[in-house]
Amino acid sequence: MISEVFITCAITGGGGAPRQKNVPVTPEQIAESAIEATRAGAAAVHLHVRDLKTREGSLDPALWRDVVQRIRRSDVNPVLNLTTGEGCGIVLGGPEAPLPLASGTWMATASERLVHIEELRPEICTLDCGSKSGKGHVEGVMINTVGMLRAMAARCKEIGVKPELEVFDTGHLVLANDLVKDGLIDGVPLYQFCMGTGNGAPTDLTTLMAMVHLLPKQAIYSAFSIGPMQLPYAALSPLAGANVRVGLEDNLYLSRGRLATNAELVRRAVEILERMGVRVLSPDEMREKLKLKVHA
Repeated sequence: MISEVFITCAITGGGGAPRQKNVPVTPEQIAESAIEATRAGAAAVHLHVRDLKTREGSLDPALWRDVVQRIRRSDVNPVLNLTTGEGCGIVLGGPEAPLPLASGTWMATASERLVHIEELRPEICTLDCGSKSGKGHVEGVMINTVGMLRAMAARCKEIGVKPELEVFDTGHLVLANDLVKDGLIDGVPLYQFCMGTGNGAPTDLTTLMAMVHLLPKQAIYSAFSIGPMQLPYAALSPLAGANVRVGLEDNLYLSRGRLATNAELVRRAVEILERMGVRVLSPDEMREKLKLKVHA
């Protein structure tokens, strides 16, 4: 068990348009929700942006600029953790006719996925460390090749942005560890265990601890699970040596039938942790713990 943790709040996911009204979509909504989550106790905010017409995940630099500038002009100063996870999906044509690829395919280059990172220089950006079959679309696949990840990791190292190594399964962890061993990650490596996502690592404790035991000794890591297991994971994570992530990207509800806000999810996590005797770190304490480079 660890006695102090930082909380990351995942404000709004990417991919398809959200079905529930509580998920922020516009830059103003996303930024305001991130600000409120920080006031509630989050040290970091993990961000996606959404197209204003389709409401789907986007890489539009103007949207990214709008969100980040709003947060940076506010009276709070969270650690900014921006996704690079858009533009990495293919949809096959079917079991007997996989090609040509179907509607919904969007594969961006490594450089295109880093445009907003290059410009805005957050302290952290995510790297999804492998490929994974989707659950919502039976022919959909998230694609992250070794070559693409190595190129993205190398560029992040050059510009001084720490990758958060997103691990959805044990094979992803092997790839992430190789990035660390090969010197593509500066300083203490930061991992995020993404549990319970469709066709990835299941949410059970045995799987989580098996993955924890495969980490480099110096690693700092967080863990989360989606849906109704999100808040239980806020309690479980420090027992497994992990930091905490909550937010509407992963779970829409505060309790059965009660839609949440990001701030409410953070406040509930803070309450759980403090009742366990676990201290919640501030943004600046998280920066010090991870030795993050502040660019803005």
